Amino acid sequence: MDQFINDLWIQLQEYYDSFVALFPKLVMAAIAFSFLFMLANRGSGLVRTNLTRRMDDPLLAQFLARVVKISLMLFAIMVVLNIIGLGGIAAGFFTGASVSAIIIGFAFKDIGENFLAGIILAFNRPFRVGDTVELNNIKGVVVSLNMRNTQIKSFDGKDIYIPNANVIKNPVVNYTIDGFIRDEFTIGLDYGSDMHKAIQILKSTIQEVEGVLQEEKKPNVFIKDLNTSTLDITVQYWRDTFDSKFSALDIRTNAINNSLTALNDGGFYLPGDIVELKNYNNIELKAGQMAKE
Repeated sequence: MDQFINDLWIQLQEYYDSFVALFPKLVMAAIAFSFLFMLANRGSGLVRTNLTRRMDDPLLAQFLARVVKISLMLFAIMVVLNIIGLGGIAAGFFTGASVSAIIIGFAFKDIGENFLAGIILAFNRPFRVGDTVELNNIKGVVVSLNMRNTQIKSFDGKDIYIPNANVIKNPVVNYTIDGFIRDEFTIGLDYGSDMHKAIQILKSTIQEVEGVLQEEKKPNVFIKDLNTSTLDITVQYWRDTFDSKFSALDIRTNAINNSLTALNDGGFYLPGDIVELKNYNNIELKAGQMAKE
């Protein structure tokens, strides 16, 4: 029993001596890791701020900031392990991590696909944060882009997360990337109306609507179609998507309301649907029978 206690004491002394010898390295490793951790956060923040200011594109700025932070954190881990004296373990760890990454990549193919698609979208940007887009028949405003999915805020307030791989593989409709978007509406007039006069009235009316562009993109009015009971005139106008003073719905409401008022003041008639009845048997039909039929 005494021999066991003596051996145990000797072993504890060896552990103590090893800990005393390792303690300065642990302190240095902790200091180095703290410094590099703060450097990683500071560096990623500076990268994000500078790139956002220069590129005016937070999507790519955020992506590059994450890459810088992850790289510095991996470097911090390598430094800490080398200070402690585990440089060989660090090299083996990263070598094993590379092999594991390949195995995991096959197991989680979809996740890897979305990750690579996120990298492609970060550099080849079909949209920016705040753009109005349509993806997979989903229309809304781009909120964010991360390594796995793209977040869209629909106009009814829903947050929709679309996998990046789907964004890459399908068409992307961007309504606001150049700042211009065209809207239109159609008005049906009675046959026999003075169409030239109606077009002139609509042109002058749409030019007075606030929010409708006049110089960069001029409005257009033309006869679109011949319907059963109406002759359709389409009014097309452009608006600036970067101008937040005017709402798209307000512009459309004012444009339609002012156009209808101007046509009514000009003496134009806007008929409803007309149903034409023909009596091929030359049999007299009474009003009751016509209503019943």
